[in-house]
Amino acid sequence: MIFLKFLSSLPLGVLYLLTDALYVIVYHVWGFRRELSLTNLRNSFPEKSAVEIERIARDSYRNACNLLAEVLKGSAMDGDDLCQRVQIRNIEVVEQFAKSGTSVVMLASHHCNWEWLLLVLCIRLGISVDAVYKPLRVGAVDRFMRIMRSRFGGNPIPVKQFLTEVFKRRGSTRIFALVADQTPPHDEDKHWTRFLNQETAFFVGADKIARITRSPVLFVGMQRTRRGHYEVNLQLLAQPPYAGVDTAIIECYARVAEAHIRQHPADWLWMYRKWKYKKPLYG
Repeated sequence: MIFLKFLSSLPLGVLYLLTDALYVIVYHVWGFRRELSLTNLRNSFPEKSAVEIERIARDSYRNACNLLAEVLKGSAMDGDDLCQRVQIRNIEVVEQFAKSGTSVVMLASHHCNWEWLLLVLCIRLGISVDAVYKPLRVGAVDRFMRIMRSRFGGNPIPVKQFLTEVFKRRGSTRIFALVADQTPPHDEDKHWTRFLNQETAFFVGADKIARITRSPVLFVGMQRTRRGHYEVNLQLLAQPPYAGVDTAIIECYARVAEAHIRQHPADWLWMYRKWKYKKPLYG
């Protein structure tokens, strides 16, 4: 924890120098999940050449290492700097719902810098943002991340407690934020769909939360404009009234997220084990 705080006190330019060196070690020397990333890319983009696949993989690792520098610095940066670096172009979409007392479900993906996105949403909206997260195995790192995510009023909630907390808070106006391209455990409910040229499992929690809270659902499209700077556009995916139990919301999310990844492939986390198991033949 002390070491992480020390790193966060360094200028972002210095942290980028460190993570540039880390990229060389992780991708070119160690080869951490390199073959997994290349396989994911080949399966997702069979039309691309080996040279293109390799370039996207390298850029993706470089961007992921940049993300580490940005997460560290995000625990110390002031709000004005963060808002300059993450420009939300149409935040009035959320503000209009909030003014009417309507909660909103916001669905992002492992694209660009979802950590700074959470912080800037809290700063710009001035209302509670409940963000689902998976606790990390290393206690000190987990505490650091929870403190960082809570800096401007964010409420990081462990994934196993999220639905329970949604029930408790459904009467108040808030943002429910999910990185919705996570892969559910093998034994949990899931929605299967064709995504990036492969049969892919998605959590169904976003559908449940939207129906429980009777909230509109927005897709968060984030793109990198240059190192350390991002632009965000919000897109309405669905709004109540919702009919019955369905997975239409997560299916719509998958389609929009897929299109966004195809536009900006190097900004997605290809080393992530998205396709860790296959769709069963029956059921």
